Amino acid sequence: MKWGLFGGTFDPIHLGHLRCSEEILELFNLDRIILIPASKQPLKAEKSVTPFSHRKEMVRRAIEGKGSFFLSETERERAGKSYSVDTVSHFLENYPERPELYFIVGQDAFQDIQLWKDWKRLLSLCNFVVMTRPGYAMKGLTEVLPGDLSSEFRYERDIDGYKGPGGYCIFFRRLTLLDISSTDIRARVQRGASIQYLVPDAVDDYIKKHSLYRHKG
Repeated sequence: MKWGLFGGTFDPIHLGHLRCSEEILELFNLDRIILIPASKQPLKAEKSVTPFSHRKEMVRRAIEGKGSFFLSETERERAGKSYSVDTVSHFLENYPERPELYFIVGQDAFQDIQLWKDWKRLLSLCNFVVMTRPGYAMKGLTEVLPGDLSSEFRYERDIDGYKGPGGYCIFFRRLTLLDISSTDIRARVQRGASIQYLVPDAVDDYIKKHSLYRHKG
């Protein structure tokens, strides 16, 4: 079993998230993509976010009927902040299938990986899929990881990825990253503009029904 783990605030989830998930599913021949709304992101602690119950429900509605997409509430069920290393450990420890995991992350987040909790251990637990953006400079592996660690990852042409000493890989993939952001969607809703074709219709309906993002400030 090969599972992709895609975590994020998802405030709200939008078509860019879904398109990237679909492409990664195909590129790596994954059995499923698991979307994991964050409960309390440690690097965004100062940022006000919509209650988890709403963000989770929007994800659920966005992927309804998509057989390879699943929702996980593990970061809500676990007390404390949402650390990626704990989330990956949860899937390795609690599923008898012992799936091979592909941790999906944007290039901006990956370039700050040394700020993450137990990040070296995290790199030894799963594969990484780093989504790169056209028009943005991508730092090489040696500029992101310390020299002693980056030297342990060897580029292998047949997989177009960097394999680490434990057999897990770091892949950089340029995807069809739609120029959509949750920040922009919230701003559009607040000023009364349409968000049709930026989010799934079910998410648009949910936002309207619950009057999300209409507060000032």
